[in-house]
Amino acid sequence: MDSIADRAAARLAWTRHVLGDPALTLASASADASFRSYWRTQHQGRSWVVMDSPPAQEDPRPWLAIGAQLSAAGLHVPAVYAHDLEQGFLLIEDLGTRLYLPALNEDSADALYGDAMEALLRMQVRMDCSDLPPFDHDVLVRGLEVMPEWFLGRHLGHTPDCGEWDVLEAAFGVIVRNALEQPRRFVHRDFHSRNLLIVDDTSPGIIAPALLSPGIIDFQGALAGPITYDLASLLRDAYIAWPRERVETWVESYRQRLISAGLIGHGVDRERFLRWFDLTGLQRHIRVLGQFYRLWYRDGKPGYLADVPRVYHYVISVARSYPELAEFAALLERYALGRDLTDVAAA
Repeated sequence: MDSIADRAAARLAWTRHVLGDPALTLASASADASFRSYWRTQHQGRSWVVMDSPPAQEDPRPWLAIGAQLSAAGLHVPAVYAHDLEQGFLLIEDLGTRLYLPALNEDSADALYGDAMEALLRMQVRMDCSDLPPFDHDVLVRGLEVMPEWFLGRHLGHTPDCGEWDVLEAAFGVIVRNALEQPRRFVHRDFHSRNLLIVDDTSPGIIAPALLSPGIIDFQGALAGPITYDLASLLRDAYIAWPRERVETWVESYRQRLISAGLIGHGVDRERFLRWFDLTGLQRHIRVLGQFYRLWYRDGKPGYLADVPRVYHYVISVARSYPELAEFAALLERYALGRDLTDVAAA
């Protein structure tokens, strides 16, 4: 058998052993942009999920450790029933299939984002981030540099000249300084509509924490970083967009929550907080713009390309809003306008 078949056989054998059911089967529940995958099975009238996290590529220990801390803080993350860390198999609570993304609409958004912001505030108030890796200068810059390599270079076929690199580096400097001046808190890093689930107490097997919904997944990459990073991930989601006025209303409501919780002072006014939010989101979207192409060209995963136009729009619209980033926006537009950003044969 090849390695994929070997892995599948080992995963099934481990699950059957742990649940004591030699007849059960596994069906794919989801996969993400990493080597990690999730598999669902039925046993004794309830649904279970197996997380397959190959240790050589995706060490499951950070997921396990951070999940335990989030649970202790009253957040709803999947409970763990059994694990084999050497093989990278974990039997976990099934939070269901009701992702935020398909449920979000004009009528539901206020309530769903309200729940998500309550969970985010709880993370930022209760989670100790002192032992987490820092979302520091080097991490921020590495994320930004993915874009010139994979979007400008690989997809659009353009290598920036010296003058253009000056423009890029000046913009990156503005963005990095903005991130580093913010208070440091726990940062999930992918706090968005594909990693949040609507959970109700009628779901079989659900363990109800202090805050039942949303269920939160994909938190293993957490860092200590800018206080607005997860808020930008949530409200400037790569997979769904809202009018700027509505986003800014949600942002302001969260600023008021942070003030009430004592995480920022009254001196952080609406304008300053919005700049933090805008430019932190811009750092994320510049990285994602490169990362989505890297997933295609390097890893053969084209599924994210359909979302590139939305991410590109975020980058351009936010950069245009700040005079010190106008040259950066113009540089990208010079090479991207008129190009089909979803065309995998464009380069």
